[in-house]
Amino acid sequence: MTGLHVVVDGMGLDRPRAGVGVYTSQILHAMAVDRPDCRLTVFGPPGASVHVPHARYRPLPRMRFIGRHLQWPARIRQLQPDAYFGPAGALPLGNVGCPSVITVHDLAIYHNPAWFPGRQPLSTRFVVPRSVLRAGVVIAVSENTARDVVEIFGVPRSRIEVVPHGVAATFAPMSAEDLAAARARLKLPERFILFVGTIEPRKNLATLLEAWAMMRDRPDLVIVGGWGWRYEPIRERMGRLGPRLHHLDGLDPAELPAVYNLARVLAHPAWYEGFGLPPLEAMACGTPVVVSDRSSLPEVVADAGLTVAADDPDAWRKALEKVVGDTEVASDLRRRGILRAAQFSWPRAADLTWRAIDTAVQRRTPAGRTSG
Repeated sequence: MTGLHVVVDGMGLDRPRAGVGVYTSQILHAMAVDRPDCRLTVFGPPGASVHVPHARYRPLPRMRFIGRHLQWPARIRQLQPDAYFGPAGALPLGNVGCPSVITVHDLAIYHNPAWFPGRQPLSTRFVVPRSVLRAGVVIAVSENTARDVVEIFGVPRSRIEVVPHGVAATFAPMSAEDLAAARARLKLPERFILFVGTIEPRKNLATLLEAWAMMRDRPDLVIVGGWGWRYEPIRERMGRLGPRLHHLDGLDPAELPAVYNLARVLAHPAWYEGFGLPPLEAMACGTPVVVSDRSSLPEVVADAGLTVAADDPDAWRKALEKVVGDTEVASDLRRRGILRAAQFSWPRAADLTWRAIDTAVQRRTPAGRTSG
């Protein structure tokens, strides 16, 4: 459909390095380029860095949870948009007065609340379930997440569209000269296994640390990511593993492609991922990947990486030794990974997202009424 006016929840833009922030920024830019005849009005936090062509940015004052949900719908209705898009997976509690689409990234907390800190927030207990049931179309970032939406919330599969993430063009193989400069700049070892992600229970770093400690002729281990929650046991264990374990907290995102390129292999042993962006980014850079056999990871990697049981450290040891020690295996995975990553792009994600919005508009189900 042409000439649509879509209001977008841009509140995730205040966390540009977090998964939802990256997704919001990338998908909005790609959507604006894909349909320049359509208008995007982005409501977001004051001071957020937004570079979206053909979009109007409206900063929202920071307000309490209830205030935001009471005041925001009235502002949206005043604009009389054709549709509302929630990239962070939520709708305001009030009626926005137009068809709506939301993106659901990750339902890990409904699988295992013990992976998360303390009491579940209102958003988990109330806002997300209500949003999923009210949205005209629910975008799931993987088939695994789509199944979760059906099983957890009882949403008909016909209301769900699967739109995988893209991978930015900056994630690509780099020249030997650029890599040598990056290695010196970042002080990275010659041989290392890489993990990228927040340090928290569901990332299953314990299995990786145990596997790495058992490896023969092991490379160094580089962990890129900040501390999440319930990380104390992992932090203590990391401290006992010696100087060949390197933790890069607060790495400039612009340096991440170089770190992927320099790694011998990316290890991603997570218990649960809604999508799993680090393996995709690593494959795009030509880095072999080893992932767990859980949730969406086998779906994203397909036959372009090695898949290992999440609860088997010895199997992880063997898989990592195989990739690090066998140049033919590594070369084959590198080739397969680049081809696999090429199937994921933000322009494709934008096209599929616009199609989901078209569907919601054609169905004419305003958010605020239950769609069935």
